[in-house]
Amino acid sequence: MSDQHPIEDDETGSEDDAHAGALSDHALTARRLDKVRAMRDAGVDPYPLGWKRSAVAAEIHARFGDLDPGTETGERVQLTGRLMNTRELGKLTFGVLQDLSGRIQLFVDRSALGDERFAEFGALDGGDLIWVDGEVMTTRRGELSLRVHDFVLQAKAYRPLPEKWHGLQDVETRSRRRYVDLMVNEDARRIALTRARIVAELRNQFTRRGYTEFETPMLQNLAGGALARPFETHHNALSIGMYLRIATELHLKRLIVGGLEKVFEIGRVFRNEGIDATHNPEYTMLESYEAYADYHDIMVMVEDVVAAVVQEVNGSTQVTYGERGIDLSAPYRRARLIDLVSDATGEDISFDCDWDQLAGLAREHGIQVESDWGKGKIINELFEELVADHIWDPTYVIDHPKEVSPLAREHRDDPNLAERFELFIAGSEYANAFTELNDPIDQRARFEAQAKAKAGGDEEAMSVDEDFLLALEYGMPPTGGLGIGVDRLVMLLTDSHHIREVLLFPTMRPE
Repeated sequence: MSDQHPIEDDETGSEDDAHAGALSDHALTARRLDKVRAMRDAGVDPYPLGWKRSAVAAEIHARFGDLDPGTETGERVQLTGRLMNTRELGKLTFGVLQDLSGRIQLFVDRSALGDERFAEFGALDGGDLIWVDGEVMTTRRGELSLRVHDFVLQAKAYRPLPEKWHGLQDVETRSRRRYVDLMVNEDARRIALTRARIVAELRNQFTRRGYTEFETPMLQNLAGGALARPFETHHNALSIGMYLRIATELHLKRLIVGGLEKVFEIGRVFRNEGIDATHNPEYTMLESYEAYADYHDIMVMVEDVVAAVVQEVNGSTQVTYGERGIDLSAPYRRARLIDLVSDATGEDISFDCDWDQLAGLAREHGIQVESDWGKGKIINELFEELVADHIWDPTYVIDHPKEVSPLAREHRDDPNLAERFELFIAGSEYANAFTELNDPIDQRARFEAQAKAKAGGDEEAMSVDEDFLLALEYGMPPTGGLGIGVDRLVMLLTDSHHIREVLLFPTMRPE
């Protein structure tokens, strides 16, 4: 709709006003309810079937976008969509029809429809879903329009759309009523569709590289594969406690043991933790495992995959997040975690430092050090506190302390470290990867250390997974494993700064 023909709703009132109470208790919805009753009394179905479209709004704009003002094409098309609003101007009514592809103006002429049908169109409400048959034309001011020759109400909207100029501005309301947000907020639709393209292209990139996608259980007897607090549930028929998975890792590794050498899964994982700008208790993770690869191989793959996805979705590897640019083309910087901590503290940090020295340094930076922490845990906490949030350009932070990497292989050159990397961009972690631990004796020792921590009150520590250890005892080849946070990648590529903006239905406290 152009500036020359502003469209206004014939109803005002906030979305909250419309939401409260029964339909008949509020004037805006009661009037619509009366219209439906009148239609039914007249034998008219307000929810009919069988009315098909021949085109969508974007196709009309693509074919006829260059018409001169005042052109009548004689081309008849049938469209379906939501009537966003209407405006009456004497013997004319202007409307806006919206479908998934976009919007187009409706030009409703009393002389073309006749008095009775013109009045019936005028009785439609903003939000109604309609079918229209009309001729493609332009108004004298050059607005591409559809001159309506016939129309059918396909589904009555009892509740009005959000107030005409403000829409849904409240973030919480938008998240709770995403269906309304999608109706009126073009950016919400853009993000939802972009997310779908990102997930599809991630799947495409891994499939092209010879990976096969498999599905692993969401309900598990043990919660493993990550350091996180799980959701607990109960299976009544088996009378056993179960957990929603916190990772797909341990089951995908079982597939590697079974000889399926390149596997991945894109799926939901669940962690019983807090909600903030980058965390939701239910989120989407891509995990992959490749036999006979190590974390160096996975680094090369990840930067190639991310660059390819960004290129496909955005048309360039250059993105803007906030007000700063990011170049996501490969290769990415590689930096040892312990070196980054040394740079941030101005101290020469290593495992040769005394525990007390490291603990004192951590306390100087506001970190509350627990007595059971090892040197690796302290060094990792210093990284999280001083470094992680400040990494902007794509950077692989590599060679984490083994103490905080219970599923990663010990570093081939340093027994204090693990062959692990995390990908940081714009102050957030986007991927976590290892050369996987495949020694069952070493894995058991680490599981038992985790179980001891769990018994001591650490709710995020892992239990001993005897079946996974049994699988390792049959022999797992050297393997490179990866986890990518899909929601955060969508945030980055859509310039969204809260995870609920990229989740259609984020977890929220009940009203």
